[in-house]
Order: sequence, then C-alpha cells, then structure tokens
Amino acid sequence: MKRKLVSFDWAIKRILRSKANFSILEGFLSELLFEDISIIEVLESESNKDCKSDKFNRLDIKVRDSSNKLILIEIQYSRELDYLHRILYASSKAIAEHMQESMAYAEVSKVISVNILYFDFGDGDDYIYKGNTNFIGLHNKTRLKLNSEQQKLYKTTSVEKIYPEYYLIKVKNFDDVAKDKLDQWIYFLKNEEIKDDFTAKGLKKAKETLDYLKMSEEEKQHYERHQTDLHHQASLYQSTYVIGKIKGREEGIEQGIKQERQNNHLKMIKLVKKLAKQGLDQQIIAEITDLPLETIKEILT
Repeated sequence: MKRKLVSFDWAIKRILRSKANFSILEGFLSELLFEDISIIEVLESESNKDCKSDKFNRLDIKVRDSSNKLILIEIQYSRELDYLHRILYASSKAIAEHMQESMAYAEVSKVISVNILYFDFGDGDDYIYKGNTNFIGLHNKTRLKLNSEQQKLYKTTSVEKIYPEYYLIKVKNFDDVAKDKLDQWIYFLKNEEIKDDFTAKGLKKAKETLDYLKMSEEEKQHYERHQTDLHHQASLYQSTYVIGKIKGREEGIEQGIKQERQNNHLKMIKLVKKLAKQGLDQQIIAEITDLPLETIKEILT
C-alpha cells in the first residue's frame, strides 16, 4: 500500500520554506536545471507582502549554481487564463525588487521562473517547456553573440544566460512513465507518490517529510481544506472558462450565420436593381432570382 504524500503546492506553502527542508527544493531544481543548486534563502518580496494571492501561490528563493553564481528563482502555480502575463510580470518584478539603487545594470540578477501548471494551458502535448530570449537577424537569421568584453562583463558566454528563463511544467500531460530522474519528480508532482526505486535528488527527503500520516490532526484539517479549495477552483475554472468558451463559440457561429444571411440579402437586392437597370421585366427578374414578385416590387419601389 502506497503512503499518501501531501501535494507539492501545499508543501511550498507550509513546509518547504523551512531551511531544514531546503534539500527537497534543491533536489527538484537541480534535476530540472541539470546542475547542482544550493538555496541561500527564501526571499520575502514586496508582492509576497502585499498580495495574498502571490504570497500563497509564489515562492521566491535566492540560490547559488555550480559555478557559484547567484540566481533568483521563483516557483509559482495557479489557475489563471492570463498566466503568461502573470509570469512575465512576476519575473520583471523580481528583478526590480532585488536590485539596489546604486547597482549597475550589468549586475542585475538572473531570474528563472519555474511554473507548475495543474490545469490545461496552451496548445502543446509536451509536459515541460522552456523559454528564453535570443536575438536573431531579420535578414541572415544569425544569432547575436556576446563579444569578449561583454562576456567578461556579464560573466557568461551567451545572451540567453542574461535574460530570464521560463519553465512551464504541464503536469497533466505527463504519461506516468518515469524515464529519468527529472521524470521521477514530475511523477511525484502529478501523483503525490514517490516510488521506492526513485533516486532523484531530494525525493528521499520529500518522502519522509511530506508523509500525510505524520502530520498533526490540525495540519491534516488544513490540508483537507486546501484540497477542497483546489476542487472548488477547478470547478470555477471549468464553469467560467471552458463552458464559457463553448457558449462563446456557439454564439459566434449563430452570429456568423446571421451575418451571412444579411450579406446574401444585400447581394440579392443589388442583383435585382442591376437587372432592372438593364431593362428586364419584374416577372423575369423574379424568375431569375427565385424571389416572389411582391418582393421584387418592394425592392424596386
């Protein structure tokens, strides 16, 4: 019998902000980014302080990568139709919030936005998408590169390493077949289960720490309310967006049919008047257009 584990989004809210549990997040990020990541601290951004939604659906952390470079990473999850705008806003705000007034632009922190999507989003059948920024020539299609002076200034060899990176994890698209260690993490994100043979970084600690049965009765009640809220959010999303989209499509089809009828009516009026100008008798026009004689008379009146 498998042990029930709490969901990752709940863990971010209540458990993973603790320094004692940093190794769980470090493991997840190391497998996702394919390099060793060490968490320095959890950041309390202005958005976390001012916005209840951001506070509970976003985690900002400062980390150090394998080359000893400092990076800001934000992990967030939500059900929002304008999610692409949300992650753009959040990454931009993270840069602004953690940049000192006297800091040179060359020292702006690298931001990596990790987004765990527990809802249908976009038209794509993969389960992990990565986005970054590059500059491509309009005419020769070559990629803009940093010169030697810029590489020293920015401490990197490519343009894309300067700008924010975005990871979209479409949990529902995962087929439950863990082919590598990153897949083992995605399996946990989707199924809230860690198999005994999983060896990805952080999962052993996660299996011990996120055990539902080890929670207090009060924590269990909070968790169950959280799960109920998620079901409610899913229902609202279904009713307001999916059903609304279907209704909107139906209304659009109906409006299109109505518009087509109006266009055909106008074309017929023009044809009747054109035939009349050519001197044709109204009875003949009625036979040509298959319209009642009375309608032809009304048009030509």
